[in-house]
Amino acid sequence: MRALFFGTPEIAVPALEALHRIAEVSLVVCQPDRPAGRGLAPKVPAVKARALELGLEVAQPAKVRTPELAAQLAAQRADVAVVMAYGRILPKAVLEAPRLGCVNLHASILPKYRGAAPITWAIVDGEAVTGVSLMSMDEGMDTGPVFAIREVAIGQDTTAGELSALLAACAAGVVSELLPKVVSGELTAVPQDHAKATHARMLEKADGAIDWAKPARRVHDHVRGMTPWPGAFTTVSPGTKTLKILETRRMSGDAGAPPGTVVVAHRGRIEVACGEGRVEVVRAQLEGKKALGAAELVGGRALAQGMVLGERAAESDGPPA
Repeated sequence: MRALFFGTPEIAVPALEALHRIAEVSLVVCQPDRPAGRGLAPKVPAVKARALELGLEVAQPAKVRTPELAAQLAAQRADVAVVMAYGRILPKAVLEAPRLGCVNLHASILPKYRGAAPITWAIVDGEAVTGVSLMSMDEGMDTGPVFAIREVAIGQDTTAGELSALLAACAAGVVSELLPKVVSGELTAVPQDHAKATHARMLEKADGAIDWAKPARRVHDHVRGMTPWPGAFTTVSPGTKTLKILETRRMSGDAGAPPGTVVVAHRGRIEVACGEGRVEVVRAQLEGKKALGAAELVGGRALAQGMVLGERAAESDGPPA
């Protein structure tokens, strides 16, 4: 088969590799290089880097709603286009450029978690299972009929970064096993139940803020869902510096203090009260410092019993630094 591939970040790379093994990939379409890092040097998307290594032609249109792009894609005479985490909604002219249209590999069990950040919000919501949906694309956001779903379990301590890697591998398997069946007509897409749809909106930096008034289970899910980006964070009293919470563990038992209070900071163990129960802070990073384990945080007095984390800290000592 002759195929196109649309994708940008690292999660889409295994799917591109799988497609390259079973099809002639005539063009790979990525988002443009973006400034990144302190020097704001242009950063090459992971999919572009891998496509060039594979000797594939790459296009990086600044806009997708142009006659030029539609004509370029139509000229490829592709049977199908595979899309994963490209980052833009494709217009009708692009969707209709391949003979059989475009199929999307979406990292959720549709119709749940349509949108830009399904992995993070599934973890934050405490889901035990997610997956990859292979769907026929229409002009909506993840609204097209679904050919197949492959489920992936979410462990109690799995982070968004770890789950992304699992789903990337799952998507590659879907391409290898099921895409040929889509092209041959062996699989039929089934319409979604739109009444059951939920939206996984795009993440912002502020989403990382921890609400210690939530139950310990929800706080733990928030931390792992926001890891690695945008990162879970809180404020520390006294001083109101920002503290990145990098790893937590769920605990049983009572909170024993108001939410956000450090109730234990002793012998390398840190426990923080939540609205219900406590979480153990395993690793954290104080603003301007390196990441440290609990023993180093306690030994350096970065966290001590009685300190207050979160909004109550900011309210008592002024705005965060």
